[in-house]
Amino acid sequence: MQGTYHSFFKHYHLTFDDKQGKQEFRESINLIFERNGVAFELKETGMIERLLNPVLAAALQATKFQTADAILNGMLNESVSKIRNPRAAIRKEALERLWDAWERLKSTKDPDKKTSTKIILDATSTEPVFREVLEYDAKQVTDIGNKFQIRHTEKDKVSITDKDQVDYLFHRLFGLIALILAKTG
Repeated sequence: MQGTYHSFFKHYHLTFDDKQGKQEFRESINLIFERNGVAFELKETGMIERLLNPVLAAALQATKFQTADAILNGMLNESVSKIRNPRAAIRKEALERLWDAWERLKSTKDPDKKTSTKIILDATSTEPVFREVLEYDAKQVTDIGNKFQIRHTEKDKVSITDKDQVDYLFHRLFGLIALILAKTG
């Protein structure tokens, strides 16, 4: 941009609009991401954020963690923050943290985890067929956490290396936790 005129050297001083320049740069970078099918976005803060599946993004946006357990809230918030990260390793940490939150949630109503889980699932749905579905899903996600390298890292556990599988498992468990918290507080 042309600035003030310098009469002795007979030229204009150049000026630069920082805000406009950053905006143009951000738009250019985001256009490159979009054209190349890269699910990232450069934010105004200068941080690159991963664009989530629209269904998962809406669910994460709509969910507020305000349980009576501050540690559980922290685990859930940390997992949501990490799943947005562009780095695959950090997103895997999000999955691990969400599974830790699941284990903590299952122990919130009684010291015995099985009794506590039953209380939680009973409070989530009184309709018998749907309650059966919840029981099945709760057992399935617990088994997944025990069979894969999510909660355990023993040699006999299956490693999850595919980023799409991480997203799927995160979405699956997040949906169950979100429903439970919506119905039980």
